[in-house]
Amino acid sequence: MSSASGAGRVKPVTVRDFIARKANGEKLVVVTAYDALFGRLVDESGVDAVLVGDSLGNVVAGMDSTIPVTLDQMIYHARMVRRGVERALLIVDMPFLTCQAGAERALLNCGRVMQETEAQALKIEGATPEVLAAVRSVTSVGIPVMGHLGFTPQSVHALGGYRVQGREKEAAERLVEDARALEHAGAFSIVLELMPAEVAARVTAAVSIPTIGIGAGAGCDGQVLVLPDLLGLNDRFTPKFLKRYASLADTVRSAVVAYGDDVRGGRYPDDEHSF
Repeated sequence: MSSASGAGRVKPVTVRDFIARKANGEKLVVVTAYDALFGRLVDESGVDAVLVGDSLGNVVAGMDSTIPVTLDQMIYHARMVRRGVERALLIVDMPFLTCQAGAERALLNCGRVMQETEAQALKIEGATPEVLAAVRSVTSVGIPVMGHLGFTPQSVHALGGYRVQGREKEAAERLVEDARALEHAGAFSIVLELMPAEVAARVTAAVSIPTIGIGAGAGCDGQVLVLPDLLGLNDRFTPKFLKRYASLADTVRSAVVAYGDDVRGGRYPDDEHSF
């Protein structure tokens, strides 16, 4: 379902709106989604952007990292989410090695995602020279790009695991410079993941584009959470930064147990639920 189709629908959020939120001092709300149903539910809840994250490798496919996630998998899930999202800005993660092996390859991969998913923006991790060249190439043809700094999950092995980044002075300075480089390359926003709150606040003040934090404190221009985590569906994931707004894992288990008890006890289906 295209966000631009249909009469009488609310005005969709655009990249320009996203950037204007920072200028106006308005906090941005971003949530991940991986299918049409949850895409629709979060869209109807008024979020500013829906991110189809390569975190689907962890939370949907049960992988240990995002590295095995493929471009085809991202396109498949993004197309589903697109059918549910009408108003929020739809952003799709570019998975491992799709934007790190040359600007030309990055442009072709990003163009394919935009054509096949009807997304409005893409997210690319890191700020190496190769990634910056890719961001410049992709944005030069009119594809909006969100950057991603701090802990970058596609580099989990090089970073030595899931660790807070930027604790040392030199590392903090590098994050500020990387953010400026991403803005200069054309990025419209940057995710800041797992870094000290004071460092994230410095990065946020150093750029004119909005920053979206996850485990990066309150000084960012907005926040993003993985939907199954904030809903308490993924109850084995307990990082310090996560606030659960529901405990749906318990609800799901209780509901399925009750259904099983009714089936075994001959109480379901009853006359009310039979034709």
